[in-house]
Amino acid sequence: MASTLAHNDPYTQEFIHPPRLLSALIEKTVKQGSLAFYDSRTGKKVRFGDGTGPEVVIGVTIAGAAKVAANPDLALGEAYMDGTLTILKGDVRALFDVIFRNQEAAAFSRTTAGSLKLRIIRAMQQANDRIASRRNVAHHYDLSADLYRLFLDDDLQYSCAYFAKPDFSLEEAQQAKKQHLIGKLLLEDGQSVLDIGCGWGGMALEIARSADVAVQGITLSEEQLAIAAERASGTRANFSLTDYRDVTGTFDRIVSVGMFEHVGVPNYDTFFRKITSLLADDGVAVIHSIGRKDGPDITNPWIAKYIFPGGYIPALSEVLPAIERAGLWVTDVEILRLHYAETLHHWFQRFIDHREDIEALYDERFCRMWEFYLAASESAFRGQGHMNFQIQLAKRVDAVPLTRDYISDHDRKAIKFETERLSANDRHLSLV
Repeated sequence: MASTLAHNDPYTQEFIHPPRLLSALIEKTVKQGSLAFYDSRTGKKVRFGDGTGPEVVIGVTIAGAAKVAANPDLALGEAYMDGTLTILKGDVRALFDVIFRNQEAAAFSRTTAGSLKLRIIRAMQQANDRIASRRNVAHHYDLSADLYRLFLDDDLQYSCAYFAKPDFSLEEAQQAKKQHLIGKLLLEDGQSVLDIGCGWGGMALEIARSADVAVQGITLSEEQLAIAAERASGTRANFSLTDYRDVTGTFDRIVSVGMFEHVGVPNYDTFFRKITSLLADDGVAVIHSIGRKDGPDITNPWIAKYIFPGGYIPALSEVLPAIERAGLWVTDVEILRLHYAETLHHWFQRFIDHREDIEALYDERFCRMWEFYLAASESAFRGQGHMNFQIQLAKRVDAVPLTRDYISDHDRKAIKFETERLSANDRHLSLV
């Protein structure tokens, strides 16, 4: 059934009825929700789904339709970036909400490659030797820091926040995340700490503020290093441009937040054996990473090409065997399910709020690419089996307490302290 869009439709491109191959693909995928394609030649919409929920209306050109039908995993994002697929009603988040509320879409988005093909593809995508790792990191993290300042929290935390309370702001949730991890590290004065993949330094600096410890942060991003080093002035945190494979020495505590996704399955044994060699006999390490619940897969080709070359989201079934082979105890595992979905929701909204500023830094195509990335990522955590895991590791069976009470006790103290600090700051500002 078709109807006419409003006569004042501002779009001037020629949008077509989706061709037969694309229509068949959509009909197979979208059983629930309201998705429609606008045909500018007839002025009518062609609808898919059962009509429930907010309607999303798409315009697609001949070139865009052909590409999407031939290779949807890659070309859907490319068509959106290039403007050959335009959302006329709703936004890109609403589009993904329609797509991924369908079980058929969930199956469609996962590979059915056999184990041999899977290993070959991943070996090619995720070799991540020292040169490739530096290049891949630069692709994403050496973008202008001004971009990240426009949509991240004040501390530039570019990883999953921890919404200990559902009404937390992004800043509060990122602070809670840092303290949640610090609670698992069991810091004591005089210790040495290694932060693998330190980003702009926020986690390492928070650790240095939390105890009298020396923190070494490493990154492969020159842009991140410059900012982290500047922020570290007057603290016991130091930062360097170093590959984790090249770190030497012994550390009482090791933390890695949002870096493990860039290691690559072929390097998991190397990574955890390095943790073993660097960690003191009574030491504790905590790894915070995105994960997937549905078992091994490959990285979406659009994400691999445009956003995170060399990146991969692991299943726990791929990670734990490497930990076992490295001779480490898994002393705690925590799964954060929807926390990253909420984080990405905040990031997307802030990105949209500052879109004009971001376009001035880059261009319209870049903005559309990042909108697609942030929206697709949020959908993956809401409906496609993505989550975050935090794995605590040790060499000794008695390195951490027998129960997890120490983690929740630390969280409560940290939240109380932060609430009192913010309240005192508000009172101070009201007197100024």
